[in-house]
Amino acid sequence: MTDAWERRHGASLPLGAHYVANLDAAAGAWNFALYSKHATGVVLHVYRADDATNPVFSRRFDARANKTARVWHCRVAEADLDGGTLYGYRVEGPFDPARGNRFDADKILLDPYARAVHFPAGYSRAACARSGSSAGKAPLGVLQKPAAFDWQDDGMRDAPIRHAHDLVIYEMHVRGYTRDPSSGVAEARRGTFLGVVDKIPYLRELGITAVELLPVQQFDPQEGNYWGYMTLNFFAPHQAYASDPARAGEEFKTMVRELHRAGIEVILDVVYNHTSEGGLSGPTYGFRGVDNSTYYLLNPGNFSQAIDVTGTGNTLHTANHAVRSLVLDSLRHWVSEYHVDGFRFDLASVFTRRSDGSLDLEDPPIIGAIRTDPLLAGCRLIAEAWDIASYQLGRAFPGLAWRQWNGQYRDNIRRYVKSDAGMLPAMLQGLYGSDGLFPDSVEEARHPWQSVNYIVSHDGFNLYDLVSHNGKHNLANGHGNRDGSDDNHAWNGGFEGSPAPAAVETFRRRQARFLATLLMLSNGTPMWLAGDEFLHSQGGNNNPYNQDNPTTWLAWNRLPEEAAFQRYLRGLIALRRTHPTWSRHGFWRGDVRWFGVNGGIDFSPDSRAFAFFLAGEGLAEGEADDDFYVLVNAWWEPLDFTVQANAAGGWLRLFDSAADAPGDYLEPGSEAPLLGNIYRVAERSVVVLRAI
Repeated sequence: MTDAWERRHGASLPLGAHYVANLDAAAGAWNFALYSKHATGVVLHVYRADDATNPVFSRRFDARANKTARVWHCRVAEADLDGGTLYGYRVEGPFDPARGNRFDADKILLDPYARAVHFPAGYSRAACARSGSSAGKAPLGVLQKPAAFDWQDDGMRDAPIRHAHDLVIYEMHVRGYTRDPSSGVAEARRGTFLGVVDKIPYLRELGITAVELLPVQQFDPQEGNYWGYMTLNFFAPHQAYASDPARAGEEFKTMVRELHRAGIEVILDVVYNHTSEGGLSGPTYGFRGVDNSTYYLLNPGNFSQAIDVTGTGNTLHTANHAVRSLVLDSLRHWVSEYHVDGFRFDLASVFTRRSDGSLDLEDPPIIGAIRTDPLLAGCRLIAEAWDIASYQLGRAFPGLAWRQWNGQYRDNIRRYVKSDAGMLPAMLQGLYGSDGLFPDSVEEARHPWQSVNYIVSHDGFNLYDLVSHNGKHNLANGHGNRDGSDDNHAWNGGFEGSPAPAAVETFRRRQARFLATLLMLSNGTPMWLAGDEFLHSQGGNNNPYNQDNPTTWLAWNRLPEEAAFQRYLRGLIALRRTHPTWSRHGFWRGDVRWFGVNGGIDFSPDSRAFAFFLAGEGLAEGEADDDFYVLVNAWWEPLDFTVQANAAGGWLRLFDSAADAPGDYLEPGSEAPLLGNIYRVAERSVVVLRAI
């Protein structure tokens, strides 16, 4: 009898629109289910693709038959839809901001669980923000039947790809990666998921083992956020990243499959802290109109005001069980349907917000739910452990076993390399694995791999601009150069911008090699920004969030010009992947010995040079590696270091970041033996020796 009821009135789960095959052994049907706690009425509208204004089918939900608890639902025979393939809702209820309700029956609303999104020809973000009807101007859900995809044994089912010491994350913007003609990708595939596929041989040659994609969940094409951090829908791939928008899901799967076949993990940067509806003056085309107080955090003292700790005008209410379920269902969808390996959570500290906006740093329900979910618990989980009102980096963040973007490491390595005073202790701690943030006491039991170490990311200067500018140059963004960070710890080498005198350009590349070497020698998980290996420049713009143009499109024509730098980085990555001693499950502890230039290490504020010996014998039982000796000089003059650790067969020089190519990186088999125990380390450089 239950089945008969569901056939007649619909099922309350799963949420969204789902095809039910072979209803009554004839044609199938569509089941629609929408969560709204405070709605008083719901009307479903279905449209044909050639007319997104006038529905070919409409149904008003009967609250006594088509509602179970807080879910409105119905089932419609496919034949009754008269060829309709698009759908939206009108949701009725009180417009009572004092109680947090902002229903508007004039608005056509996108299903929060839609698996694909259609933007009609008349789509208008502005119209969705004004009063009056948004018919024909609002985004709609797409009715997509399940379709088989040939995964060709991509490895996700039986043996997921899981890199350990050799994990090197490569942060990439799908569109910007191949959009420029210099990418060499066919025009129809530039800036798409398939364009990434075309670059897989390059990624393998570079040594990348994981890509972290800037947001690929559907965002509003009219909002102006090129980076994608204004999500409209949490289930659908962004259409503009497909060569054929109607096949965005299939093309995304193709990209994931081919990356997996190349041994490369896929991590998604996801934004479950706010949505593209923005502040209260923004559009009503989804969450706000479906149930404002369910989906958004509101000021407990005045429900007419939103709590904004994201800087976007709204904050997702992840403490609410319905929103928590939405996030979990979305994550499961990307793992089960699209085979992704993990997630980087933008402003993940929002997950610790209670319904009144206060912080729960003990056991936030959503973090506990992710941790205990059988499908998600094995995924890579990476947190940006802060928002504009809370900084939780390290042990403060309650995702105990999550990795975290280490913003302190970023700032410390920048300051050390540009020779700021007093930075040597912080640099050593970063190399060691940031045990101050991730302590491995019996009670804490954290690990160095939880620190995602990086020099730069999409947000801020890229590597070349970090060594070429003292200040930001963001006028093109339209905010009078007031946007973006003012505290970049950058240094231009004595000349602002580019092109610079030849001597300055040479020095900048030395600084870039210095930074890259320290990053790849640090215990933890390294992350590299795509394009930095050939020193792509954004012209000093440290916040190009709205620059969908050659500012952010990678200029691949720089690759031949910067082949020496790319070769150097490729060597560093190979060193890290070949030698597990650099990145360990635990801290180096007794396997590392720290030295000064010619004696004990000097920790005074004016000290800027040090060396260390790292023994390879301290790995897990049955494993061993070579011994290494590293000499680091952030002083502005050369220093003669005494190598203060013995190697039975002597030492070989692998890297000297100040040397001219190809002497800066000596490939295996061509390493130079160290004669004697004195080595002159040039100013602002690092040298890596391996025991014979």
